Amino acid sequence: MSDFSRRQLLAGTAAIAALAAMPARGQDAMAAADTRPDLAGKSVFITGCSSGFGRAGALHYARLGAKVIASMRGLPRPEAESLAAEAAAENLDLHIVEIDVLDDEQVAAGVAEAERIAGGGIDVLVNNAGIGITGPIEVQDMEATQLMFDTNVFGYLRMARAVLPGMRAAGSGQIFVISSQLGRLVVPSAGQYSPTKFAVEAMFEQLAYELVPHNIEVTIIQPGGYPTEIWVNRNRYTRELRDRIPESHANGYPALIARMGTEDGSGRDTDVLDVPRAIAEIIAMMPGSRPLRRPVHPQRIPQAAINTVSHETQLAWLGPSGYGPWIRSVLT
Repeated sequence: MSDFSRRQLLAGTAAIAALAAMPARGQDAMAAADTRPDLAGKSVFITGCSSGFGRAGALHYARLGAKVIASMRGLPRPEAESLAAEAAAENLDLHIVEIDVLDDEQVAAGVAEAERIAGGGIDVLVNNAGIGITGPIEVQDMEATQLMFDTNVFGYLRMARAVLPGMRAAGSGQIFVISSQLGRLVVPSAGQYSPTKFAVEAMFEQLAYELVPHNIEVTIIQPGGYPTEIWVNRNRYTRELRDRIPESHANGYPALIARMGTEDGSGRDTDVLDVPRAIAEIIAMMPGSRPLRRPVHPQRIPQAAINTVSHETQLAWLGPSGYGPWIRSVLT
């Protein structure tokens, strides 16, 4: 690979020059035309579609013209029926498959079914399924810790490994992973959530570099706090953990343990559609120009400064090395 990055080559300097020369009114018209990305012809495969970003995203991408394969565990269930009914009422190209991201066999079977529906390799994977369990690290027993990592980290890896052969065969693809502000920052008593999201950040940045030769791009989405069902599920898992904490561990954190399983994120006024809108915008971008990371929150993105330092340090450290072409292709 030459000193020009894949992103620069694919973007095309001629197109950039033409846009720069366009009168301001013409640029405004183009921006207005692009406010609703066109996802026609794209297959978008999403995990964790029973609620939250997954459900909202499934409908949003389908409304933008994509063929959507929405997955969730435990079918049949009311959430699948309501999603299917809403899609049918709007005549959307939306299909539902069963996947529990903890189950290797279900992942393999679900991806095979999704590829059958798509008629080949998946264009876009959105790794969204995740859970939270709060409380001090000392009280996180191995059952809670293994469940967190198996869902939030290994589940993402299972899905990525399952779709990548088809993407590589097609010579293109996009993988999105839902991380968090807490994939860069740490809040005391948030349990293993930050550790799992830190792992996601590292794993999928590494994957982004390794997929450069295959023209497959990775974007890490970093939402702030949103009023999704994760709060309800998190409280259920957290109460189950709280009820089995041995006194030898619990007696060190009485105030923190008293709050475990009682948190409520429903009062947040942020719009859950912020995340699907950001993903759709990135899907529609020119190949080679898509960002490695995208913070998403209308007010608070404290991790942005860390993203900048990480970006600059990675380029300075490995940009001049033999890994440089991969690193520059993702970061420049």
